[in-house]
Amino acid sequence: MKKHFVVSVLMSLIVLLVAPSALAQNTGTVKGVCKDVDGKPIAGAQVEWLNVENGRKYELKTNNKGEYFSLGVSPGKYKVTLSKDGKEIFHYNGFAVTLEEATLDFDMKKEQAAEAQGAGLTPEQLKQRQEQEAKVAKENTTIKSLNEKLAAAKQAADAGDFNTAKNTMAEATQVDPNRDLLWAKLGDYTASAASKETDAEAKKKDYADAVGDYQKAVDLKQKTFDADPAKKTPDATKVLAQYYNNLGQAQSKALQVDDAAKSYTMAAQLDPAGAAQYYFNLGAVMTNAGKVDDGIAAFDKAIAADPNRAEAYYWKGVNLIGKATLQGDKMVAPEGTAEAFNKYLELQPNGPFAEPAKQMLASIGASIETSYGSSKKKPTKK
Repeated sequence: MKKHFVVSVLMSLIVLLVAPSALAQNTGTVKGVCKDVDGKPIAGAQVEWLNVENGRKYELKTNNKGEYFSLGVSPGKYKVTLSKDGKEIFHYNGFAVTLEEATLDFDMKKEQAAEAQGAGLTPEQLKQRQEQEAKVAKENTTIKSLNEKLAAAKQAADAGDFNTAKNTMAEATQVDPNRDLLWAKLGDYTASAASKETDAEAKKKDYADAVGDYQKAVDLKQKTFDADPAKKTPDATKVLAQYYNNLGQAQSKALQVDDAAKSYTMAAQLDPAGAAQYYFNLGAVMTNAGKVDDGIAAFDKAIAADPNRAEAYYWKGVNLIGKATLQGDKMVAPEGTAEAFNKYLELQPNGPFAEPAKQMLASIGASIETSYGSSKKKPTKK
């Protein structure tokens, strides 16, 4: 009986000695409370504990009180990140987890004050800096998105799919309606789509839309100059002139000839270096509209801006010969007609309009005279 008692006691001791080993813990516990800069709980946020030594990760979530809690976190050094809706709010580096319970609170009001003190800023100054940083980050995201749309639209346009290009740029203007470049590009692709359109009503609508797009680009660019005159650099002014030129082209296609004249004239005034092209475009519009005198005046301005612009002389001559009259069986053209055609031939004796120019001269019984050779035989009248 005595022997049995001794054995029972020994077994009890063994159990008592083994039990602590079986119940021993090799993980810790973490908890904390998360509050925003106003001291309010950050509910539904994610708290990620990343072990920087072995890469193990624990993802926790805050409750309505901003609290989080977890058992079974292995000891080590951790990077702890608080985020919400996929955006990081704050993080700590090198936080140690032991076998004891660890508490790590996220108090954004205190962190903001600490950051301000460390940077020599008041909390208000720090808030302004953070707002500016957030604004810059948002701007960069917007620019990235817009660049992607610009690239996609160009790719579609290069493939001849102007409707897709147009729709893509329309989406870009919805992302940010305050950028003149987006509206100008939308105008380009809308006008290009119109040129390929076979339905008359659809073509008319597209050109009208292009006018609106270019006008928006012009208005936004001018608004930028008005708000900050320093931005009115020569290059920026040239861009505005190009917008006016494209606006004039769209207006002419939309049969808004008088408005087109104003746009081309504005382009020439803004960019004197490109005035010859803008006035030439105006002359072409007036010629196509049957406004002969206005066409002649526009080509004279193109010639004044660039005396070596050969085609301006040719089309001036065409407009002048359109005013010719018949005196008996003889065609009499206004003064300067022969000179215009001859000047074209002088500048481009083998140009694309060389033969028509010679025929025009022949029709009015004029000689072909250029600095490239002596006077030629007077053509036979037709």
